[in-house]
Amino acid sequence: MSHLKHVPCRREQILVEVDSPLDHVFFLQIPGSATKISRAAFTRAVRQMPSFRSLVYAYVQAFTEQILLSGACNGAHRLKERLARWLLMMRDRSDEDALPITQNLLAEMLGVQRPTITNAARELEREGLIKRGRQEVTILNRPGLMKASCECYQLLRTRFAFHLPKTYA
Repeated sequence: MSHLKHVPCRREQILVEVDSPLDHVFFLQIPGSATKISRAAFTRAVRQMPSFRSLVYAYVQAFTEQILLSGACNGAHRLKERLARWLLMMRDRSDEDALPITQNLLAEMLGVQRPTITNAARELEREGLIKRGRQEVTILNRPGLMKASCECYQLLRTRFAFHLPKTYA
């Protein structure tokens, strides 16, 4: 959980002028690789490479919109629709239909109890859209899952494609 307060600053300051260490824990939700770069090297790259700086700013804008839209979605749509959206978003990032993810993590990400996720996932499974397995959810029918999702999924894709045109190329 994060706490944000209003602090007037330019977006460049957010990225490159943070002097204190970050007090966040980051974890990968799906197995894969990650790259680490020192703050000094990142700051240098942002300052010296305009194309990299533009890409970073575009990603920050797209990610911020995703956070805002997800918050609104959580308050406006039913769990089954939100679960479908979240599974589709994870599929977009992994390029695999089989997502190695637990129902506990799904519950945590969607802010509900595990039994509630089980019921929503069971509905999607009954409709032939997904298959649940031990620590895995497999998307069986992507077009059907897109129909089961709320409109927020397509809106997020549209906004990401606007800011980062090669995302869904």
